[in-house]
Amino acid sequence: MATLAGAGAIALWAFLAALTRNARAVPPLEITALGFAVSAVLGLLVLGCTGRLAELRQRPLAWLHGVGGLFGYHALYFAALGLAPVAEANLLNYTWPLLIVLFSALLLGMRLGWLHVGGMVLGAAGCALVLGRNVSFGGSGDAMLGYAFAAGAGAVWALYSVTSRRLATVPTGAVAGFCAATAVLAAIAHFLFERTVMPDARALLAMTLMGIGPVGAAFFLWDIGMKRGDPRLLGTLAYATPIASTLLLCLGGFAPFTPGLLAAAALVAAGGLVAARASTSAPPMP
Repeated sequence: MATLAGAGAIALWAFLAALTRNARAVPPLEITALGFAVSAVLGLLVLGCTGRLAELRQRPLAWLHGVGGLFGYHALYFAALGLAPVAEANLLNYTWPLLIVLFSALLLGMRLGWLHVGGMVLGAAGCALVLGRNVSFGGSGDAMLGYAFAAGAGAVWALYSVTSRRLATVPTGAVAGFCAATAVLAAIAHFLFERTVMPDARALLAMTLMGIGPVGAAFFLWDIGMKRGDPRLLGTLAYATPIASTLLLCLGGFAPFTPGLLAAAALVAAGGLVAARASTSAPPMP
């Protein structure tokens, strides 16, 4: 069930690009601040109504891990998009599913069998098929710095995800506090580096839905999946995010449907099935 919760987060993240397109007039850090503010308010309301506000009292390491992961990833990713071409930045950013699988072995001591590796390779190939079109690394010094930020974002998210298992005693409800701190930091960064744009009704609705789903519930589900599920399987399944996201953009009329997208979806699906077979046949995890 925990792995299924993590898969739910992956499904919610597929809607992020389409929602962002509907709020595209709003600067990215402003979107981040408002989206996380919605998720924080909802999370804190749930904690308050269920008498669990005490879950916010965590040691500094837990706060450093939670806020560092959520804000650190988004800050690096948006910095990368501001400096490097979007296609290249996205491709480098999506090294995080691969890194999650690798870090599961290196940091958690989980066994990686050939089926895990095979599923990961199929998923990565499908992701690259969609994100790797018209990619040509190179350019100015700013672009190179952007590539470094994008790769750093992927590494930060993978480390945050995998090391969550080392903080398994931290209740998932604490994520509400991490979201609140991330909203504050994103707002500060927005006022320092961006011009504030008053969102219209469509953008406001999109950002509210973000806070409920891909920038809200998804992080709580991911926390459950990473702490008590199979990170090797979830890392492979995460390659479905850019595929499903692109499909939703096609359905919304924001992007053209191509045969390559169908092939990519087939590769990711095959990778997920292979990884699932590996996880169900593997011995119990530590």
